[in-house]
Amino acid sequence: SVVSTQSTGAEFAHAMLVIPKTLVVNAAKDSTELVAKLRAFHNASQTIEAKKNFKWIGLDLESGKCRDNKEAGVLEPELSKVKSLKFATEAAITILRIDDMIKIYQPSKEDPNSYANAVKQGRL
Repeated sequence: SVVSTQSTGAEFAHAMLVIPKTLVVNAAKDSTELVAKLRAFHNASQTIEAKKNFKWIGLDLESGKCRDNKEAGVLEPELSKVKSLKFATEAAITILRIDDMIKIYQPSKEDPNSYANAVKQGRL
């Protein structure tokens, strides 16, 4: 079946949410609330011109709140993240492009080299 581009994009976005959710859960905080706030900030940064600086909002897992990571001095290397995401995306696309069905070889139930067949054929 053909997977639409829109649903693929939605699944990719959903997969990317695993990272902050896991971090929040490991910090013993409410992942539903914090990740929803983080998503709201990032959505505002992409849709409201006056809130472009919200793109720097991240999670402060010690206090359990969202904060401006740039202001807090938390900067991460973008290049390595972009390369990792590109590699993972390309790997997923490659897997999805495989059109041949992979079958596991199952030998026939009647093995020509079995003891019973050797007796029948007079080899024993």
